[in-house]
Amino acid sequence: MLRVGGLTRLSANDYPGKLAAVVHCQGCAWRCGYCHNPHLRPARGSHEIPWRDVRAFLARRRGLLDAVVFSGGEPTQQPGLASAMREVRALGYLVGLHTAGIVPRRLVEVLPLVDWVAMDVKAPFGEHERVTGARGSARRAQMSRDLVLASGVASEFHTISRADSPPGRAPA
Repeated sequence: MLRVGGLTRLSANDYPGKLAAVVHCQGCAWRCGYCHNPHLRPARGSHEIPWRDVRAFLARRRGLLDAVVFSGGEPTQQPGLASAMREVRALGYLVGLHTAGIVPRRLVEVLPLVDWVAMDVKAPFGEHERVTGARGSARRAQMSRDLVLASGVASEFHTISRADSPPGRAPA
């Protein structure tokens, strides 16, 4: 179903104004030099957590947590994302999504299930492919940005500044 490479059991920073668990989805097609979760890049991880264990944890935390955030890696790469979000919503949680906009067609599928989105804009679109190491990444990120903005879902967009990035790795 969902390949989970990690679980943050309590975060006060990953969903605005809410206590959340963060499900770190395994796999990312982009190769940004400043990635803060490089262990989540491979499609399969060496320490994956079965989705049933994550779901059981979330069932026990009802009333203590407000939200569940799907992060990465890149959650929109996983076909089971919408199903997992429906399960989380059925448990009574708000649903958050951290994405770089890698798979716009999956974003279309999950936006109706999401209460809040944070989108990482990896670089100015003219430099996007250089930063991500992926052909067509700027087009996909632009499409995803437009989808998020048109959806009406509460959102914020994150960027990296030259001051935040290692020398030689910053977007131009």
